[in-house]
Amino acid sequence: MSIRASSSGARTPLLLAGLAALALAGCQSTSREITGSIRRPAAGASFDRMTQTELRSATETYGTAYEKNPKDKQAGMSYASLLQMTGRNDQSLAVMRQIAIANSKDRDVLAAYGKALAAAGDLPKALETVRRAQTPDYPDWRLLSAEGAILDQLGRSDEARVAYRKALDIQPNEPSVLSNLGMSYVLTNDLKSAETYLRQAAERPGADSRVRQNLALVVGLQGRFDEAERIAGAELSPEDATANVAYLRKMLAQQNTWAALKDEKQAPPPKS
Repeated sequence: MSIRASSSGARTPLLLAGLAALALAGCQSTSREITGSIRRPAAGASFDRMTQTELRSATETYGTAYEKNPKDKQAGMSYASLLQMTGRNDQSLAVMRQIAIANSKDRDVLAAYGKALAAAGDLPKALETVRRAQTPDYPDWRLLSAEGAILDQLGRSDEARVAYRKALDIQPNEPSVLSNLGMSYVLTNDLKSAETYLRQAAERPGADSRVRQNLALVVGLQGRFDEAERIAGAELSPEDATANVAYLRKMLAQQNTWAALKDEKQAPPPKS
């Protein structure tokens, strides 16, 4: 999961980032990016740990590359991903639409286009796009994971979990899919199941920071704040880890916590 940067250069709390980032990382083009644990389309680029200032700089750099060659798959996908991270979902969708036109049979591109559609709020079309990219005779686990993430956002959790398990049949123990499956259970308040899958994901080789931060989120939601802080603090600065857990405590102390969580999931990214 990615920790979105705030205008001050610090990252927003774990809770908001975890729910907002729910699993569309399953759409990414390489197997080591999620939602997990998967890398972003740009070769070796690590956008998820950037501050807002660094994100703006990277967005400008990739934007320039895309402007020079709008058909460049990698530049376009990276630019679209950065635009999403800075809340510019409509622009990200416009970029991915052009990349999809130029690469109409590329399944990675169509998966990323589906992600952009979902981020822009067009979930039915996102689902249609991801499913259209799939080939029944040679199914792609990343597309299945992306399909599951979109179904989760549509409130169709049972169908989403079928898609995740099909993805795991193809790519056993893939941390990004396990993390997505875990976060699916978060949305239905089955925190024990969520923790089971997220722990499995966190223990797999290739699991990145976002998987472990998702695990910290679920542990915190169960009231085990010291443990959540240890998990988060293993990779975050002490200040950020403490801020994440403090935010969890504040949210869970409120009434109607799950309604509040859903509201947070829909909140726009902070403005710089």
